[in-house]
Amino acid sequence: MNNVQLLQVARAVGASTEQATRIQSTAEVLKVSTRSRPSAVAGAIAGVIRESGVAEVQSIGAGATNQAIKAVAIARSYLNEENIDIVCVPSFIDVSIEEEERTAIRLVIERRPER
Repeated sequence: MNNVQLLQVARAVGASTEQATRIQSTAEVLKVSTRSRPSAVAGAIAGVIRESGVAEVQSIGAGATNQAIKAVAIARSYLNEENIDIVCVPSFIDVSIEEEERTAIRLVIERRPER
């Protein structure tokens, strides 16, 4: 997916231009499988959120998506201890695996703006 498509997807899920630009520039994508440990993925999500304020998680299939959602919930509890709250915006994304197009779930996790 090129930068223009990333920006369009981010805008399509309701991101502001600033948020879309941050999402677009996120270099690290955390890929989750059915065998991923949710607590380990949660630690990675929390670390990325602390460092850059936004993380992207991708999963393909029900089992992997289940692990990813559990990881987001666990990461939220880790970050709540530091008074950081997060939000998660799900969307679909087409990915190429071994030259085959697949549809993945894309979770964009970012800090919730303080009120």
